Amino acid sequence: MTELELLEKTLSSFAGMPAKEFAMSLPDWQLREYKKGEFYNEYKNVCKHLGFIISGVFRTYHVNIETGEEKNLLFFSEKQFVTSYKSFLTQTPCNYYTESLVDSSILYIHIDDLNRLYSESHQWERFGRFIAELAFNEVMDHTEDMMFKTPEQRYQQMLERHPGIFNSVPLYHIASYLGIQGPSLSRIRKRLSGK
Repeated sequence: MTELELLEKTLSSFAGMPAKEFAMSLPDWQLREYKKGEFYNEYKNVCKHLGFIISGVFRTYHVNIETGEEKNLLFFSEKQFVTSYKSFLTQTPCNYYTESLVDSSILYIHIDDLNRLYSESHQWERFGRFIAELAFNEVMDHTEDMMFKTPEQRYQQMLERHPGIFNSVPLYHIASYLGIQGPSLSRIRKRLSGK
């Protein structure tokens, strides 16, 4: 299956995108490879692209200016859309970084091309709403998880959302995302592997 076929299948199953409507976007998608540590978007830059991850893992994180401490906010992995959502939707500078944690491959579309598709097609306009709702739910889910779930529950949910992440991402990144220290993550993993 080619990259575009994978994207078409995903849009069809998640957003109900018909093949005819998807075909309108074919000239607009570009393939890009990211090396480990390369930025998808950087702090204070305006995000101009919506990406679909073919392979790899990205993280969105914030750096405390005073301490230099990094705090992971979101992870994005295969068959998910990656963008600096607020910056992309509002076309304003971003407050965080989005970085590739491993060598990764994405298909991306420029905001101008996406806006043109929105104006030409009700189905693409619906896709835009789908992406906005997806972004909102992702952020709210993480916020609510941090408030209402135990670290162990957050860990299990992360396994469901990003099943292969533990094979490629250092544990300190995962601990940061879960809001715990490395030793706590080790204890959780040990406890769950004994079940």
